[in-house]
Amino acid sequence: DYSSGYESESAERAPTGGTRGRQRRPRTAFTSEQVCRLEETFQRQKYLGASERRKLAADLQLSEIQTKTWFQNRRMKLKRQT
Repeated sequence: DYSSGYESESAERAPTGGTRGRQRRPRTAFTSEQVCRLEETFQRQKYLGASERRKLAADLQLSEIQTKTWFQNRRMKLKRQT
């Protein structure tokens, strides 16, 4: 029985990540409003300081880590495009 490795198979697998039993956080689904605001901010400045990140995260109801990661990923996307 061949499996593609997608939905059904991933739902059956136990989460991996070592013996500590910690599970990965589910992927964040950003709303279009959040992405729009993040993109607007990114166009003005590619890097956020701690206070700017804290304020933006609070405004968008995201964690600081989610905001920081989004900016890291966006900078890498920009780098790949150039």
